[in-house]
Amino acid sequence: MKIRLRINAHTHEVETRPNQTLAQVLREDLGMTGTMMSCGEGECGSCTVLVDGTPVTSCLMLVGQAMGRDIRTIESVGTAAALDVVQQAFVDEQGFQCGACTPGFIMVAKAFLAENPTPTEHEASQAMSGNICRCGAHPYIVRAVLNAAGILAQQKGSEHEQSEL
Repeated sequence: MKIRLRINAHTHEVETRPNQTLAQVLREDLGMTGTMMSCGEGECGSCTVLVDGTPVTSCLMLVGQAMGRDIRTIESVGTAAALDVVQQAFVDEQGFQCGACTPGFIMVAKAFLAENPTPTEHEASQAMSGNICRCGAHPYIVRAVLNAAGILAQQKGSEHEQSEL
């Protein structure tokens, strides 16, 4: 079957089978390998993408369920030359080791900080608890989220000050 998907602000037409997951189509058909596949059961969060702004484990979402939705993958977050604030915070706080879980954590962090721009450590930890880091970097990941929240708050404060001028 041919389907049309809106991914990272671009429309893609893909010939696929109805039983394919969004993760499979992203990686295998569209070459968006930033979305990682680990458990294939929705337990680890490595394959997390944003669907209409909400974190979704793409290994559990059938591709047909994604039609007509706004899908954002890690490929839409920053570039190698200009990292996103959240990506830079992960680097600064060493919020990764092997990196297999990092794209999923970053996507969850982006959605979380959009909803809660000034989280407590407990709130950040809870928000990241749906993803698993087998290397044990969870404390560093939480610090990265808090670091990013602080930077985003400073940026927002600077924008507010400039708009008052």
